[in-house]
Amino acid sequence: MKLQNVIEKHGRLPENLIHILLEYQAQKDNNSINEDEISHVARELGLSENRVYSVITFYSLFSKEPRGKYVIQVCNDVPCHVNGSFSIIEELEDVLKIKMGDTTRDGIFTLEKTSCLGCCDKSPAIRVGESIHGDLTPEKISEIISFYRREYDECRE
Repeated sequence: MKLQNVIEKHGRLPENLIHILLEYQAQKDNNSINEDEISHVARELGLSENRVYSVITFYSLFSKEPRGKYVIQVCNDVPCHVNGSFSIIEELEDVLKIKMGDTTRDGIFTLEKTSCLGCCDKSPAIRVGESIHGDLTPEKISEIISFYRREYDECRE
């Protein structure tokens, strides 16, 4: 779906900015929003480019830099850290063969740290897109990655 279609779907109201950005970015393989798209959204919603840019740079769900189709955000707050997020990071880096902040060669996954995901009772936790995965162990990581690889492959068929 093109950016203009997403804007028309949600309406040209400034309060729809986040919904428009989330839906559009999720549809892109590089999971980011570029300068031209920021300008386009600003014009269509009657906002300044600075306002759109500030939303994109404030929320960790958005990025101006190309990322993988699936962004894996590892909670880095105290409950997750105390409950073993460091071993989850090590396992993710090992399974994906990348370091924190990198994107896999095939462009499917990007690995990032983030602040609280709001599920401290299920720590350690990660967010992949809009899905939260909690009570993680290193053993569960391979299952999660396999699930998203299958989902990606099915979307390509």
